[in-house]
Amino acid sequence: MSLIATSGLELRHAGQVILHDVNFSIHAGEIVTIVGPNGSGKSSFLRALVGAMPVARGSVTRKSGLRIGYVPQRLQIDATLPLTVRRFLNLPKRQSEATVHKALTRAGVDALADRQMTALSGGQFQRVLLARALLNDPHILILDEATQGLDQPGAAAFYARIEEVRRDLGCAVLMVSHDLHVVMAASDRVICLNGHVCCEGTPKVVADAPEYRALFGTGTQGTLALYRHDHDHGHDHHHHHDHD
Repeated sequence: MSLIATSGLELRHAGQVILHDVNFSIHAGEIVTIVGPNGSGKSSFLRALVGAMPVARGSVTRKSGLRIGYVPQRLQIDATLPLTVRRFLNLPKRQSEATVHKALTRAGVDALADRQMTALSGGQFQRVLLARALLNDPHILILDEATQGLDQPGAAAFYARIEEVRRDLGCAVLMVSHDLHVVMAASDRVICLNGHVCCEGTPKVVADAPEYRALFGTGTQGTLALYRHDHDHGHDHHHHHDHD
């Protein structure tokens, strides 16, 4: 039984079709990553899955009683607003102290409960957002480019934490990511979107797919030029394809 599934999903924005014919499902404990160029409908897709965007055609079905933890791309907090981490986790509804402590511990930031939100580093802030998503013991954690703006060690540490959370909670993880090298390491399945599903499969299958290569290229000029790091190493895995 899938946690969330779509059938023939079509999404529109201001009358324009942004995604069409998406058939998708994710099961308990799976890590699925969605990649695709900017404007390919990735964030819209996530919003449709959680019910925050209307469906133009097709359907989204969620397992009954499904608990979703959502980690947004970024959240603006008014710099003049005094708001501690603990208080932030108690919005909009009050949580027990034990629940808050457990979520912060799982996200690796239990020491920060009394810190002001505005005083957190980018990595700490994302972990507090993760803690907030964990408050309700989700069956699925949905992350929208949650490591955007973090440096590579920060992003790697964040993904390692997600891996631990998945192991402890047994929850599924669905993430939109631009960190391709991480994606390829962590995912059970990768889905490449560009207005529709271009290709999907295990990381190896997707990395070798012509559709994926057409979008992201190979080697430094393609894939890695789109992303801001990893320029000086880790290219070798592309080169052995050159002869085919």
